[in-house]
Amino acid sequence: MQLLLSKPRTLQLFPIFLCFLLLPCLPQPLPSPSPSPSSSAPSSSSPSPSPAPPSLPLSPFNDRLEAAYVAFQAWKHVITEDPKNLTKDWCGPFVCNYTGVYCAAAPDDPHILTVAGVDLNHGDIAGCLPDHLGLLADVALLHLNSNRFRGTLPPSMQHMRLLFELDVSNNLLAGAFPAFLTSLPKLKFLDLRFNGFDGELPDAVFGRQLGLDAIFANNNRFNVSLSSESLTNSTASVIVLANTRVAGCLPPSIGDMADTLVELILLNTSISSCIPPEIGKLKKLKVLDLSHNDLAGELPDSVGDMESLEVLNVGYNMLAGEVPEAICELPRLRNLTIAGNYFCDEPVSCLHVPLRDDRMNCIPDWPHQRSPEECIAFAHRPPAHCAADGCIVVLPPP
Repeated sequence: MQLLLSKPRTLQLFPIFLCFLLLPCLPQPLPSPSPSPSSSAPSSSSPSPSPAPPSLPLSPFNDRLEAAYVAFQAWKHVITEDPKNLTKDWCGPFVCNYTGVYCAAAPDDPHILTVAGVDLNHGDIAGCLPDHLGLLADVALLHLNSNRFRGTLPPSMQHMRLLFELDVSNNLLAGAFPAFLTSLPKLKFLDLRFNGFDGELPDAVFGRQLGLDAIFANNNRFNVSLSSESLTNSTASVIVLANTRVAGCLPPSIGDMADTLVELILLNTSISSCIPPEIGKLKKLKVLDLSHNDLAGELPDSVGDMESLEVLNVGYNMLAGEVPEAICELPRLRNLTIAGNYFCDEPVSCLHVPLRDDRMNCIPDWPHQRSPEECIAFAHRPPAHCAADGCIVVLPPP
């Protein structure tokens, strides 16, 4: 389908659209110009100066706002429910007056007013996202979380070359990952969580060429492959992939993200892996959640080098051995969860961590631990060895 993105096709028909679509909305006043301080009435005791020309706002009539009008009317047409009436005033040509629409001077021409942002967060709006959305070519912020939009992101959004933040979380969107997102040059914040997207999450999402700063892809049906060429190539400060299907092992190259990574959440991703010692290089990391996976081996001493760590959750895996004392002595650690593993010892210093959960382990004389039978049975299993790529190698019994 040919997109209505060129002025000859779209804007030549604009007067016809205007005649039919504006009738129920008229009359609507034109925004009044802001008064200039120099135009106020002079004092009777002072000579009357020559009035300076008033400072007029940017005109609400131009080709970009005409295109935006077409986009918003097309969007309103495919909205089936709007319980909060957020789009009730999407009527008339002055789109900058619409609820949730924010205008600013165009970055390439300060004399032209354009739509710079759309925020319909928590609107509970039902409908879909029309192809005409690509007419909003100057939008930098598009916030649509907590609605009931179905379908997928229209390919016409590839024309949003200034898009910086995209938040469509907590909707009913589905289908494959919208490939055009990896070609948007300004995109830094991508939030797709709590939707029904599926298929492969492309390596380009983590690529340095795209350079995303925050990636929220959790609670979809994506398939993600961990490798030194994909996840660990990212420059993001926040990566959240919880409740997705992740294949592969935590590679030693995870330490390559030391300069940028602040939060890494991989809970419930079915990772079967060791925790590589190189993870200790992540000295800026504040939150690490690897819980509810199939991690085995020991918790590396190097985690005690992660001086910024505030939250560490490795609960409900198959980790064993001793909890390194250096971890519990981290200066900023406030939340430590090691529950649901097979640790056999925990330093007394861990008692000073404000929030601590060490239940269901094998720590002698410690409350709320596994039964002796469970711990003995685990101790008789073949030990897990970690290969150079971080994967678990189970040696055959002697």
